[in-house]
Amino acid sequence: MTAQLDSNTVAQYLLDHPHFFEEHADLLAQVKLSSPLGGRAVSLQERQMEVLRHKYHALELKLAELIRIGRENDEIAQKFQQWARSLLLARNDVDLPHVLIDGLQTIFGVPYATLRLWGVAPDYSHTWFAEGVSDDARLFANGLNGPFCGRNNDFEVASWIDEAQAIESVAILPLRRDGAADTFGLLVLGSPDASRFTSDMATDFLSRIGDCAAAATTCLLD
Repeated sequence: MTAQLDSNTVAQYLLDHPHFFEEHADLLAQVKLSSPLGGRAVSLQERQMEVLRHKYHALELKLAELIRIGRENDEIAQKFQQWARSLLLARNDVDLPHVLIDGLQTIFGVPYATLRLWGVAPDYSHTWFAEGVSDDARLFANGLNGPFCGRNNDFEVASWIDEAQAIESVAILPLRRDGAADTFGLLVLGSPDASRFTSDMATDFLSRIGDCAAAATTCLLD
């Protein structure tokens, strides 16, 4: 009685005998497979070429995507360096918050941005960046372990921007001293584009911006 072979047995046999098609080279031309391109029958060699072309095309697309991401990251890194340099060149402490916000808007193209600090030194208590902040906003800030990005759901912090009604998405960056649990301020970025700041976006560069802003503004604290 002839044993019935299933596909797994045949596949395993071919794996165990890698020289099978060398010994039966004529089978390569005789075996016909269905091609996904038009459904026509092709030889095993042609099917292998189709598979390789498909894999090569997929690798090309992946490489192009990696190159695009790399270029975008390089561009952002250059902007970050330019922005950080502007902070270092600020003439005095009281000008620093304006330089910080102006740089985010002009260098990074952020439509709206503002800053609030609490616990500032008396010399800065009457400045725009030291205006009153509610207890709820401070609690919200202390609860942030990193930048918050998403739709503007009538956040109080968004109201700190004059054009708050135009803001559809926000990025809210907590400001802390190194190693501190509590925050001393918030940096708020806004956009009329709902897709500019989304809950699923990467926040690596935003975290760096927040860290740099926090380091720069500690000189304003009491």
